[in-house]
Amino acid sequence: MSEKIYIDGNNAIYGKISGYAAKRLLEGNDIIIVNSNKVIITGSHDFILAKFRERRDIGSVRKGPFYPRTSDQILRRSIGDMLPKKKSRGKSALGRCRVHTGIPKDLKDVKFITVEKAMNNKVTGFVTLAEIAEHLGAKVRN
Repeated sequence: MSEKIYIDGNNAIYGKISGYAAKRLLEGNDIIIVNSNKVIITGSHDFILAKFRERRDIGSVRKGPFYPRTSDQILRRSIGDMLPKKKSRGKSALGRCRVHTGIPKDLKDVKFITVEKAMNNKVTGFVTLAEIAEHLGAKVRN
């Protein structure tokens, strides 16, 4: 039986929350992640921004690879990269994943969980997905 899991991405580490979501999707659960703008990537600010800019500039406009610019699509792609997308169970798992930049109106009264293993405890040395999206040219709404 599929269970809906509502996750708050506020101050969660990018790779750890992606891995958690990918595992739960493969188990057959539906995942809804909110506040993807506030998900963070630890490391040097300049290095991370350069890495995402370099990824986006690879390939051509016609042939790809096509890297997303918005924070919700960046997070969804990282979850998808952890799934076996060439198999039907991986495709259906990614179809059960929803990522939102903020909290939608229809989810205001839902209780969200925070993934304790994915929480950030660093004071400095991280970048939010909102900053990365803005650096890549997306219009960031708060």
